[in-house]
Amino acid sequence: MAEETKNQADTKMTQDKTMASRYTPHDIRRFICAAVSIFLLLAGVTALILWLVYRPTKPHFNVVGAAIYELNTTSPNVIFTTMQFTIVARNPNERVSVHYDRLLVFVSYRNQAITAQMLLPPLYQGHDNTVALSPMLGGGFVPVSQDVMNGLVMDESYGVVGLSLVLMGRLRWKAGAFRSGRYGLYVKCDMLMGLKKGFVGQVPLLGSPDCSVDV
Repeated sequence: MAEETKNQADTKMTQDKTMASRYTPHDIRRFICAAVSIFLLLAGVTALILWLVYRPTKPHFNVVGAAIYELNTTSPNVIFTTMQFTIVARNPNERVSVHYDRLLVFVSYRNQAITAQMLLPPLYQGHDNTVALSPMLGGGFVPVSQDVMNGLVMDESYGVVGLSLVLMGRLRWKAGAFRSGRYGLYVKCDMLMGLKKGFVGQVPLLGSPDCSVDV
């Protein structure tokens, strides 16, 4: 009886050793790699589904008002101006908010800046939200080319001046607990304004200038 019990114990020990020998360190590494791959695949599919559900649309900008308080082009190759524009920014996303960081704004003429860059405060836009900005630009001397000087003088004599309002910065999208990285933002609003030399105050915008937005 004792001999039979001993044989059964030896048989069980042999079976345990055989089972253990089936799982080598290589097999364990393969199992871990497969588990990690499955986890990453599921995470990627989840992220893709969330992106498709909350896929953000870039914001819209347009200029709705302009005022010229000073536009001095008498000094050679130097311009002094004070301008104010009202810009409407709209977040068209119903589930995604927008955070703007380090927004810079300036005015250009023939692709050359005629005001210094102004830093706007950080801006937050909730879902399907619209905000208006009215920065006062200029107030200092800015060096420009003779071509810019001549062009502004000629445009004022005709009573129609074409300017561009430019915004640059970075933005982030947020949907629930998910936040995107920072993306570069470049907005350019080309405008035609009715402006005669010496006029001060609100000027008419010829047309409804929408803005091109690159993210």
